[in-house]
Amino acid sequence: MPEPLPSSPARDPVRIGVVSISDRASAGVYEDKGIPALRDWLGRALLNPIDWQTRLIPDEQQTISATLRELVDETRCDLVLTTGGTGPAPRDVTPEATLAVASKEMPGFGEQMRRISLAFVPTAILSRQVAVIRGKALVINLPGQPKAIAETLEGMRDATPPVPGIFAAVPYCIDLIGGPYLETDDAVCKAFRPKSAVRPPRPAA
Repeated sequence: MPEPLPSSPARDPVRIGVVSISDRASAGVYEDKGIPALRDWLGRALLNPIDWQTRLIPDEQQTISATLRELVDETRCDLVLTTGGTGPAPRDVTPEATLAVASKEMPGFGEQMRRISLAFVPTAILSRQVAVIRGKALVINLPGQPKAIAETLEGMRDATPPVPGIFAAVPYCIDLIGGPYLETDDAVCKAFRPKSAVRPPRPAA
């Protein structure tokens, strides 16, 4: 069992699992770009202190499911993001592995990711990303390319009208399932909460 995260008088700490799913990257054939892309974006978007839990694994359904269970049930992650393995190819089994560990499916996340990606490439319709709840954790499948990761998380702020990214809804979702209160840098991603759910600012340490 991991040590408890240090508390902060200003912002809740959050434990985030980042999983890159790739046969070749996990075998060392090429450098993984998914984990650095996720950590870079989340590190800029979130103001909370983050405890990172990273995993680089092959496209094996049982391995993916076991990794998600470990991150949620044993490591106690509040949020788990995966990248890779969501297309139609035979080895793309991330959605099936994710649904296998779910207590609830959250279809709106996948719908919005495809909506955003379709503005850039018609092949986005082939993407099968899903999001689920397991215990008190939110698990989201993201695309495999760093550019697409940032686009789906952040949305299209310059579009008319602007199209929100999926991460705008993540903090309130985690509120509702009993997780930490996530705060974002509005310049990167403005989190949305009903007024009744907004926590007054707390004094910094």
